[in-house]
Amino acid sequence: MTERTRLALVVWSVLVSQVFLYPGLDEIVSVLGGGETILAGTWFLVTEFAAFVTCAVLWGIASDSLGSRMPLVVLGATGGAASYLAVALSPSVGLGFGTVLVLRVVGGAFTIGAFSLSITMLMDLSGGHGRNMGAAGTAIGLGAALGSVVGGQLTSVDPLAPLYGGAVLLLGAAALAATVPDRRASGGLPVDTVVARVRTRPTLLVPFAFGYIDRLTAGFFALTGVAYFREAFGINAAQAGLTLALFFVPFALLQYPVGSLSDRIGRFVPVVAGSLLYGVAIIAVSVAPAYGIAAGFMVLVGICGAFVSPTTMALVTDIVPASERGAAMGGFNVFGSLGMLSGFLIGGIVTELYGYLSAFLVAGGLEIMIAVLASRSVRRITALGRGP
Repeated sequence: MTERTRLALVVWSVLVSQVFLYPGLDEIVSVLGGGETILAGTWFLVTEFAAFVTCAVLWGIASDSLGSRMPLVVLGATGGAASYLAVALSPSVGLGFGTVLVLRVVGGAFTIGAFSLSITMLMDLSGGHGRNMGAAGTAIGLGAALGSVVGGQLTSVDPLAPLYGGAVLLLGAAALAATVPDRRASGGLPVDTVVARVRTRPTLLVPFAFGYIDRLTAGFFALTGVAYFREAFGINAAQAGLTLALFFVPFALLQYPVGSLSDRIGRFVPVVAGSLLYGVAIIAVSVAPAYGIAAGFMVLVGICGAFVSPTTMALVTDIVPASERGAAMGGFNVFGSLGMLSGFLIGGIVTELYGYLSAFLVAGGLEIMIAVLASRSVRRITALGRGP
């Protein structure tokens, strides 16, 4: 098994462990003592991603400074597994929902280390940035696809089963990561030097902004999208998981070929055109008159999203040298986690106040907006030779 494959499996495992919880979120939160409102589920997801935002760059800077990533990936995955087990056991030991939210914060602080640094280790490999980020994107998409299907099935057996399953996967990810050697350039940069250099590269804000909006839509579908399909069409957790898979399967299968394609044709068309179509497809889901039509639009959402994800990650590697990739990818994941956080909050709050249609219009409109506003910047990065 190649290093790229092993690292992609680590990324895949982390994503599966997270997405296990999404289809049956209402049931999981209820068993943990949070009630059955959409806002309870919102806070359950928000706490973990708040820790992602806080800790992503810290893991990246630590790895660049130490000149080593693999031990930190193992630590992050192991800590994440422990937190999942603690949350699953909380009802049996009488812990309240407030304590569960604290455990989610701790778990998020560990898990983001495994996720961000395993992607960074992929960035350190040779063979083309688009290809490596395509592998990461495929792992993310397949992880989300399998996690949504299996997570829904597990919830129908026991609402706590997805938490136990996530813990097992994270332990497996830690064991697998321990077999991958570091490919970092010798040495590392002092923390203050890394931070200073990231701040002096304003072009990084372009892929960071796309990463923010793209993850916002992912967070939106994980919470509000699932709730919409369950309420509007009367489906259960298992069916909701299959519906999410209609998005995630094409999203996963197209990641690697699109990443490789962008190495040849450049990032502009996949990023900008993909984002425009992605936003339109998101809005279309909410106006579909029947489940079958809405499900078809979910497939289209996945196809469009696959053109954006690997190419925006590849833009990061186009801009920074190898010695700064850990911090740069940490920054990308901070913006991405902020996006997920925003997607949970915007979806939950806008839906609560104005309904599902308004929430879908906001999510899709933001994707269209970033494509329009940042199109010149993406073209400029490629024209200056920072892209392929």
